[in-house]
Amino acid sequence: MARLPDLISPSILSADFARLGEEVDNVLKAGADVVHFDVMDNHYVPNLTIGPLVCDALRKHGVTAEIDVHLMVTPVDNLINDFAKAGASYITFHPDATIHVDRSLQLVHDLGCKSGLVFNPAAPLDALEYVMDKVDLIMLMSVNPGFGGQSFIPSTMTKLKQVRKMIDDSGYDIRLEVDGGVKANNIKEIKEAGADMFVAGSAIFGAANSDDPNHYDSIITEFRSELAKANV
Repeated sequence: MARLPDLISPSILSADFARLGEEVDNVLKAGADVVHFDVMDNHYVPNLTIGPLVCDALRKHGVTAEIDVHLMVTPVDNLINDFAKAGASYITFHPDATIHVDRSLQLVHDLGCKSGLVFNPAAPLDALEYVMDKVDLIMLMSVNPGFGGQSFIPSTMTKLKQVRKMIDDSGYDIRLEVDGGVKANNIKEIKEAGADMFVAGSAIFGAANSDDPNHYDSIITEFRSELAKANV
């Protein structure tokens, strides 16, 4: 089964929120594909970040790229509704954050968005067995959720290979995303393990001189170069 094209998805968690619209414009101009939202509620994870108003504001600012909303919240259904109305493209959540996984996935689709499940580093993949026909995206956390700037957990590589086989065996066009500690020095290996969508926050937004509007070009170009070397 042919792999889907690689997508680079910068996480705005590491962006300069005082000029968020400009930051997103610049990173997309530099070649990023998707805008990643890390939504935390200080309940499911120990941090509090952004809500649907920020998504709506970026759409009104003129952002037309896909917006990938990762809900680290519980419960999830109300925010699924709110983010769909605010312009989200993908909405993903953790299986243990909702009582009815199938129903919440269906809700995402009913609202016109692409749906996905997210698995923490120590979380089993059991929930996938029954919903492969309802997910457009599977995301593996390669750090423990809640904070940016953490190091990649190596055992994620084994899990990536397991999920890639599940996707290939299913026959569905499901994206496999990795979030946490993705950098130029490991993105090639992450792709070779099975990923085709790569979230990077501090590796992109913290990579260079923020006074230069073109400073994201070099890091995204380096990412692309490393991805092109992958043996898949």
